[in-house]
Amino acid sequence: MKRKLLSLIVVLFCLSTSLFAQSRASGTSYRTAAGLRVDVGDGSTGVGFNVKHFFTTTGALDASLLFYEGDVVGLEAEYEYNANIPNAPGLKWYAGIGPQILFGNDDTAIAIRPVVGLEYKIPNVPLNFGFDWRPMFVISPDTDTNAGRFGLSFRYAF
Repeated sequence: MKRKLLSLIVVLFCLSTSLFAQSRASGTSYRTAAGLRVDVGDGSTGVGFNVKHFFTTTGALDASLLFYEGDVVGLEAEYEYNANIPNAPGLKWYAGIGPQILFGNDDTAIAIRPVVGLEYKIPNVPLNFGFDWRPMFVISPDTDTNAGRFGLSFRYAF
């Protein structure tokens, strides 16, 4: 049992080291980050899981599963363009857009979420923080706009 656990740890370490080396070689400070997102602003607050994965040096998919007050669950995914900020190691700006589906109280709503924000990856530490403006444009079942929405992300980067 201990031998299998040790083997698994070695394999995971080698895999994470390889992924880190690939992300460094491709110009990003990390390849994938996973953690917590808080969606706050006008209306109810959502808290849940968040993953951001870079497919290219500038293109990433940012996906979340959020649990809102009032028994509402949100599933969202945005494509984001990311760029470094000159003379600010670890700091990037990003902009993107994607769909969000909200399930709750026998209703389903579909929204479009544009996003603009900043993220910081602490150098030599696997932590990543993000802050963004994420207005919500509900397109079904009724139309509605909520521009006062913001996101906070706290992620482990690997």
